[in-house]
Amino acid sequence: MERGTTLILKVTVFILAIPILALCIFVLPMIATEATEHYPAYWIYFVITILYATAIPYLVALFQALRLLGYIDKNEAFSELSVRALKNIKYCAFIISILFAVCMPFLFVVAQDDDAPGLAALGLVITFAPIVIAVFAAVLQKLLKNAIEIKSENDLTV
Repeated sequence: MERGTTLILKVTVFILAIPILALCIFVLPMIATEATEHYPAYWIYFVITILYATAIPYLVALFQALRLLGYIDKNEAFSELSVRALKNIKYCAFIISILFAVCMPFLFVVAQDDDAPGLAALGLVITFAPIVIAVFAAVLQKLLKNAIEIKSENDLTV
């Protein structure tokens, strides 16, 4: 892979991080203050805490993606370090999905109060999207591990 391609992917990873950071800094505090007028404060602070907690594994997964792109730049794509980065991305995606699943009962209450069934469906999509990413990372991890084993066998036979 050319260095320019990985540079574009690295820029894309940074672009993916910016909205989440902006959301955590600007939008979530505004939502918390407005929502406490309509719902109990302990619900809102619990949900906001969970949303802040989901930002941590998201940013860790993006950092792992940057590391993976760095390994590709250094021609170390077929290494145990790449497998470990994919494993960390998989775990981060599962953690995000679990944290969103914890928030789902609160989203159902809000959807019922506002008579918005689409909001509950959107919550389910947001909960299951990280699972798809985790499964994809697990498949890539398994394929990369097999490729490393085949490469090491080929190195031994030569």
